[in-house]
Amino acid sequence: MLSRLYAKWMFSWETALTTRDTNRIVRPLEWGFDWLKDFSPLANLSTDYADDLQRMTAINDVIVNHSEEFFGYDTPTDFRLETRHPQLFPTNVRPETLAQDAELKRKAEEGELEEAEFLRFTSPIRTRYPENDIVNARWYPAPELTDKQKAKQGRRPKQAIIVMPQWNADAFSHNALCTLFNRFGISALRLSKPYHDIRRPAELERSDYAVSANVGRTIEACRQAVVDIRSCLDWLESQGYEQFGVLGTSLGSCYAFIAAAHDSRLKVCAFNHASTWFGDVVWTGQSTRHIREAFQQAGLTQDLVRQIFTGISPMSYMQRFAASPKRVLVIHATYDLTFLREFSLDVLANFDQYGVDYVSKVLPCGHYTTGETPYKYMDGWYMGSFVYQAFKRLAEQQQAIP
Repeated sequence: MLSRLYAKWMFSWETALTTRDTNRIVRPLEWGFDWLKDFSPLANLSTDYADDLQRMTAINDVIVNHSEEFFGYDTPTDFRLETRHPQLFPTNVRPETLAQDAELKRKAEEGELEEAEFLRFTSPIRTRYPENDIVNARWYPAPELTDKQKAKQGRRPKQAIIVMPQWNADAFSHNALCTLFNRFGISALRLSKPYHDIRRPAELERSDYAVSANVGRTIEACRQAVVDIRSCLDWLESQGYEQFGVLGTSLGSCYAFIAAAHDSRLKVCAFNHASTWFGDVVWTGQSTRHIREAFQQAGLTQDLVRQIFTGISPMSYMQRFAASPKRVLVIHATYDLTFLREFSLDVLANFDQYGVDYVSKVLPCGHYTTGETPYKYMDGWYMGSFVYQAFKRLAEQQQAIP
């Protein structure tokens, strides 16, 4: 009886959180072949296909079969650190959020806000939005060890983690995690996903272009995110870092998974809400109901939406992900209405099948309620303790090598 009441309360709370924003826009289906022309000649509309659905499905098959090329890149040559006042870049128009944004701007203008360092470089994947193509990652370097600490710990490898927050995150989301990792001696890059915060085109209130009813653009956004993660690893290596991890939440976990599947340097992976098929989440999730509506208006079904997003689905790269050793955390929520529980359990079942070394943690809440008290502290504990232990083990393994 109590469990049913709790579930009812949780689903009601979750639904309230996912429906409070009024600026979600239903945009019509666009196949977006022009976004993929640089990769596949099948995107050329002069090629002979019965319909656009068949063409997009074929392109996804090519992406999966040639993913090393699709997610490949040339290392950027313009890495630089910039110092500026951090900004919120809100994605909703709720009064409390706008007030927070105004207060931060006031503090910056009056010199009450500390400046922060940001890694900037040009993404190897170019879009039609110049602001989106300048990658942005807030830099949290771990403090240098004192001589006493060095003497006690011995030679410790420099370690760093890339952090990717959820879809439509503002620029302050997950920053507290980065400062926590610093306390463990782990540096952090809090990476802004494509079309997010400072990378968001001026025409948008939300980060809609990262996931939308424009299929080609959504696929290209994932490609860019994965390449940006790998480029950040290149910069970290140039700074003397030796051991690397990635943490992703929700959409960020999808990007982080695909990056880890294609880059063996990522030995520590934390997935905060995970799923197997990108299209299933789009179709069933509360936060993407406006995108599903566009697909339904065009006559698509859940199975067809799964097909047109196969190229950016973690399930497509499960075997590749498992091929190199890594320590993995998967967190899912029992009452999740955005990444349904069954999809997260499917991730765990596949990890078992492929022999992935993972830890599973379960939150007694939903997707959006993960960010609410007390669940956010549980979530932070799971992520923080895992990252600490995983990097500690990595360091011990390296120190044991003669």
